[in-house]
Amino acid sequence: MEEYEYAIIGHGAAAFAAALKADELGIKTVMIGKNETKGTLLGGTCVNVGCVPSKRLITIGNFLDKINTKRFDGLSYSTRIENFGKIIEDKEFLVGSMRFSKYQKVLGKLKNVKYVNGFASFKDKNTLTVDGREIKAKKILIATGARAKIPGIMGIDKVNYLTNEEALSMKKLPKSIIIVGGRALGLEFAEMFAHFGVNVTLLQRSDRILPNWEPEVSYYLEQYLKEEGVNIITGVKIDKVSGSKEAVKVYFSVKGSKQEVRAQEILLATGRTPNIEKLNLNGIGVKLDKNGFIKINKYVETSVRGIYAAGDVTGEPMLEALAAAEGNKATANAFSDKKLSIDINSVPSAVFTFPEAARVGLTDKEANSNGIKCACQPVMFKDLAKAGIIKDTRGLIKMVINANTKRILGVEIVGENAADLIHEAVLAVKFKLTIDDIIDTVHMFPTLSEIMKLGALSFYHNVEDLSCCSE
Repeated sequence: MEEYEYAIIGHGAAAFAAALKADELGIKTVMIGKNETKGTLLGGTCVNVGCVPSKRLITIGNFLDKINTKRFDGLSYSTRIENFGKIIEDKEFLVGSMRFSKYQKVLGKLKNVKYVNGFASFKDKNTLTVDGREIKAKKILIATGARAKIPGIMGIDKVNYLTNEEALSMKKLPKSIIIVGGRALGLEFAEMFAHFGVNVTLLQRSDRILPNWEPEVSYYLEQYLKEEGVNIITGVKIDKVSGSKEAVKVYFSVKGSKQEVRAQEILLATGRTPNIEKLNLNGIGVKLDKNGFIKINKYVETSVRGIYAAGDVTGEPMLEALAAAEGNKATANAFSDKKLSIDINSVPSAVFTFPEAARVGLTDKEANSNGIKCACQPVMFKDLAKAGIIKDTRGLIKMVINANTKRILGVEIVGENAADLIHEAVLAVKFKLTIDDIIDTVHMFPTLSEIMKLGALSFYHNVEDLSCCSE
């Protein structure tokens, strides 16, 4: 039997952050790779079949759109896809090089961490079996991630559906695609394919896309996507699907009205399910939530003392940076007297459409449900000088504040570079800043980051009546 102080089950963001921390602390550690997400290799979902490849293809789509929409007068330019297979090859090269430089190479430099490529299962709370061998550890971290959830739609098992994994590796573009799901993943793929010239229909069960976001953000982003050719249908109840080698048909209803849509491909963006089947969690008493994800407390520990869990296997929000933070803090908590926790309220999230959408903190509805008297109102990007300069005035900021204290409780932005702009709001929420703190901070002119200041100023003034540089 092999014995270690620490066993990490997984090889993605949470696992690597934990391994780095364990190595720093000098802890004898084993990292056990493999999980149920088909396309993941060393490095996990993000680098292999998630953030890295999807954002490369999204960037290419946005580049095409920026050129072909002819934003500026007096210029003549256009471009098109000449070799989509080459785009995919280039994407695969990027993924492979990042997997080597950021994971394989990093792992090789860890003096106190051994890597085992296999599936782990709990024999007891301190013993794992891996391909017939037993590994004992004082503390264990579960970081096995999640994979695409396949909904129980009638006929779905009889059609060749895509998940994010297959969609990122298509060697040839389809002429048309149906995307089921109107949250971040579905929206990103819908716009990406539309930019590539594919006819896209998106079906969303809720009455709006991004149902947990501010209504204004959902509304405007939906309009922008429709302007770019994405056919968005909301309030959808899917009855069944059928298909052949040439096409897939989806039969659905909207407010009782029966409809159908046909396309070459169908992509399921209907959430994620945890990779826990091989772990034997029932055998050691690790509790799960109602959706089957591992329950953790604020110190990233499961219901079994000494066993921690981090990353997507613990459920929403599923974010690479959050997974890394959880892996790091779980390790610190396991091997020191520290009790580190994460303020989920100050963790940002984003949708990498064009324009992007990003958020942090509470929404208007959430603040009010917590008994906080909230003041909030949207400010449009058209009132921002830089938006006019770059000739893209799409977007808005909505800032939620405590009406009594003026403290900033939450911010949502839809607009150019929203995922970068949100970080000032993250600091504001994390450190309990007020709108006066933002107003008193000098912002560079002309920049998109001034939208944060305009959002704060809007509680005192009608921003349409202000000059470019107002205090």
